[in-house]
Amino acid sequence: QVQLVESGGGLVQPGGSLRLSCVASVFTLNYYAIGWFRQAPGKEREGVSCIRRSDHFPYYADSVKGRFTISSDNEKNTVYLQMNGLKPEDTAVYYCAADAYYYCNGDDLVANWDDWGQGTQVTVSS
Repeated sequence: QVQLVESGGGLVQPGGSLRLSCVASVFTLNYYAIGWFRQAPGKEREGVSCIRRSDHFPYYADSVKGRFTISSDNEKNTVYLQMNGLKPEDTAVYYCAADAYYYCNGDDLVANWDDWGQGTQVTVSS
């Protein structure tokens, strides 16, 4: 059974930073990638970033490029999303997801990954 557990969400002022963590049971295998998605109220879930375990290949959506950084600690089965320069429009529930490495290939992410965490709330507000 695949387990993904997110943490690190919270309330932050515009321009602030947060670091999200995703502990993924499947991240012991190079077959997998981990993606970060977010869903704001009344909106569809959108892809934010992803990383492949095998080569640490990263992908970023245009909306977060230059502000967010994805990284991984393979020894800890953990993927991080460092979020800097946060904006009110970044407010959403953030989910991590796991699937095969080819789901993270540089194309825009689609929220059709197999396994999902429970989500963590990020609120950017003054």
